[in-house]
Amino acid sequence: RSVPAAPPGRAAVPMSVALNELKDWVGWESGGQNRGESTVLLHVTHSNLAARMFEIRLDRHMTVESVKEKLRKHTGTGSLYMHLTLLDDNSQVVADLSDDGLMLGYFSPLDGYTLHITDLDPHSLSAGGGLEDVSLVKKYEISETDYLNREDNFRRWKEDKKKADPGWSFAREIKDRQDAQRLKRDPSFVPEPWKERESNEDAFGDLAAGMKVGDRCEVTMGGKRGEVKYVGKIPALAAGWWVGVQYDEPVGKNDGAITSKLGRTSRFFECPPNYGGFLRPDKLLVGDYPERDLFDESEEEGDG
Repeated sequence: RSVPAAPPGRAAVPMSVALNELKDWVGWESGGQNRGESTVLLHVTHSNLAARMFEIRLDRHMTVESVKEKLRKHTGTGSLYMHLTLLDDNSQVVADLSDDGLMLGYFSPLDGYTLHITDLDPHSLSAGGGLEDVSLVKKYEISETDYLNREDNFRRWKEDKKKADPGWSFAREIKDRQDAQRLKRDPSFVPEPWKERESNEDAFGDLAAGMKVGDRCEVTMGGKRGEVKYVGKIPALAAGWWVGVQYDEPVGKNDGAITSKLGRTSRFFECPPNYGGFLRPDKLLVGDYPERDLFDESEEEGDG
């Protein structure tokens, strides 16, 4: 592969030199973190662990034994069962740290090098994913009888709430607590009355009967305009009838699709992202509502 000639008046720089200069520039110490001259930042890997620890600060004056003791606190492998191998930034072996009495600096480690730990303990807790694979952890289980005998179980708390207020629901409980917290911060706050989730499958059906796909429409609150794209029921939202609208401007919340709490996506019409919305039939009017001309000032000023 040919190498481009250097510009006139400038000496050619070997590729290896240029790459080393780039590496030095990227790894240049800005001084943002205080560190001693003998400090080195080494990555750490482990034979039994998938996780990789980055830039563990070590001192070149530490003995291999003291390095092992420090890494024991990070990995759980006992010092007596730990074999250390120093790797360069290309994962090539630099040295085996087999003499516990030698200092770390004897092996000339550089920032970015890696200390690989080989766990020699045949009964190591980290073997086979013991410290990372949560599926190996025995889960706490309680029998149905023991659960019901507990005085503070959720079912009993829910039953007590229902006895005190037959109209109680968990969603209402959350709203009441949120309103109470907001009242503490703002005494002038007026909570909105609780609205029960619609359960009538034919709710708003009379209004929906007067709407059809293709109708122009305007939202009663805010005056947003668009085109009716869907008229029907959407169980994922609530019982009753809904109207899907493609707005003239990107003021919607979706693209004509809805994702349920279980992660299932249902599409009711196609439109660009943030142009779609779903409303109850009582929240909009259909009729002669043409798309507004943003540059037509007469619509804002009126005839007078």
